[in-house]
Amino acid sequence: MNNMMKNLVIWLVIGLVLMTVFNQFNTRQAIQAPMEYSQFIDEVKAGRIAKVTIEGRQLKATTNDGKRVTSYSPGDIWLVSDLLKYGVKIEAKPEEEPSLLVNIFVSWFPMLLLIGVWIFFMRQMQGGGRGGAFSFGKSRARMLDESTNTVTFADVAGCEEAKEEVSELVDFLRDPSKFQKLGGRIPRGVLMVGSPGTGKTLLARAIAGEAKVPFFSISGSDFVEMFVGVGAARVRDMFEQAKKSAPCIVFIDEIDAVGRQRGAGLGGGNDEREQTLNQLLVEMDGFEANVGVIVIAATNRPDVLDPALMRPGRFDRQVVVPLPDIRGREQILMVHMRKVPIAPDVKADIIARGTPGFSGADLANLVNEAALFAARKTKRLVDMEDFERAKDKIMMGAERRSLVMPEEERKNTAYHESGHVVVAKLLPKTDPVHKVTIIPRGRALGVTMQLPAEDRYSQDRDRLLNTIAVLFGGRIAEEIFMHQMTTGASNDFERATDIARRMVTQWGMSDSMGTMVYGENEGEVFLGRSITTHKNVSEETMRQVDAEIRRIIDMQYALARRLIEENRGKVEIMAAALLEWETLDADQLNDIMAGKPPRAPKVPVASGSSMPPPSTDGAAGATAPAPS
Repeated sequence: MNNMMKNLVIWLVIGLVLMTVFNQFNTRQAIQAPMEYSQFIDEVKAGRIAKVTIEGRQLKATTNDGKRVTSYSPGDIWLVSDLLKYGVKIEAKPEEEPSLLVNIFVSWFPMLLLIGVWIFFMRQMQGGGRGGAFSFGKSRARMLDESTNTVTFADVAGCEEAKEEVSELVDFLRDPSKFQKLGGRIPRGVLMVGSPGTGKTLLARAIAGEAKVPFFSISGSDFVEMFVGVGAARVRDMFEQAKKSAPCIVFIDEIDAVGRQRGAGLGGGNDEREQTLNQLLVEMDGFEANVGVIVIAATNRPDVLDPALMRPGRFDRQVVVPLPDIRGREQILMVHMRKVPIAPDVKADIIARGTPGFSGADLANLVNEAALFAARKTKRLVDMEDFERAKDKIMMGAERRSLVMPEEERKNTAYHESGHVVVAKLLPKTDPVHKVTIIPRGRALGVTMQLPAEDRYSQDRDRLLNTIAVLFGGRIAEEIFMHQMTTGASNDFERATDIARRMVTQWGMSDSMGTMVYGENEGEVFLGRSITTHKNVSEETMRQVDAEIRRIIDMQYALARRLIEENRGKVEIMAAALLEWETLDADQLNDIMAGKPPRAPKVPVASGSSMPPPSTDGAAGATAPAPS
């Protein structure tokens, strides 16, 4: 109703202005065009002018027949005597002044223009937010109410333990007396910690959706501004708004942007970010308690947060949102597959086994990429072949078939990848080889994809040593069969050296060096760590560490070389098959390792499934069975 009245007043003002302009225009148009002065004098002498009104130098005359004419006097001093001589009635008036509206407009227009420009620039500096030019300290939190937030726990999958942890918040917001009867106090703050893409923000929205309460969402970077004191003012304003809507949830995403450890860096502690953090600490557990306001924060860098922010009373509970396991991946896939037309041959459990280490965001991207592959081929349903191609694209990179490789370099790549595969197949405790290709993908000229048979949360010493040997297999095959060395193994050497160094300096997997951590303080100065690095080992000890790393690398290099030299024929057959078909799956690799001729590549059937049946070397977790 208020908006209707405002619009009515605006249109009324516009109408009055237009009427005034038209009246002035019509009045001026009613008078005929000015007459030349000489002609006017002739009309006077002819006796055809009855009356003249003089306004400054403007002459408004009325003829004997009632017509009105105008003219302009050039300052003729004999004009009045001529008019009187020929019997013309004379009337004198002062020169017509401009209208009041025009006077006001002309006098106030420059000032109004300056005020308008000032307001415009102030709104631009503040992003045009609410409050106009004076919204410096206003909170930028976006509120989602029950009608706009439709996310519930049914939309969150793959983190059942985290859902159980936060379900108490929902019960408290629905029935606070349930906990207050026994003297219990609901956590004032919950900190969600997890890798990027695990669903921390989605889980927070689900809490608000289940509890049917207002949900204030803001990013940590929204508090910090170029003006001093703005961040602290925005924190105060956000909590004031939250108190008015209590019980409610305040969600701060990426809190590490404003909650980093105080006193860090080289510029002292009195900066804008620390003032904002101090105000946040006071609001969460200060002199006044915020009853009914629950703060949920999310971060993937809990190690850099200030200790005062992590203590009980502020963030009482830390909820870890980990990467999903195989069951969690299957549930997440089922949630995202509801939005896509899926073919009957698609099995979510098979895809989940072949995507270890994928986060919820990665799985959502997998389903989307599969739908895009199906759309390019104008399919009505997304089948298993599309999911297999999408998985290869995400894990190995997009194919670069347009890249023209010389035949010698293509042959070198085939031997390089064959060397990786043969060593991986012959050594125990290595991940099964799922697929190998010499089609350039991403930044690599060839890719050997190994998928673990099951989810793994730690690595033992033998598996790490065998991984180093597998990494050396590519360069050794180049030396033995191509009699040359290329730069294609640079990343293999980098990874192998990193694993060996960590085994000696961090993981205590060296018999000669023992279970001790060797290294230097590598803390970052802007994360509140020490500015200087202090050596905790001597030069002699570091030489022993380097010697032990060299021993591990040389030992695994010799092992990989012996395996390849003992299986030259298999490497030759595998390289020839790669040059012919460009890609080999697990079944074809198993045929070569068993001394059989490799079977021809599978042609996708009508159902769209191109995934191989379970292999015999324990790689069933990495390859999917054909649908029955």
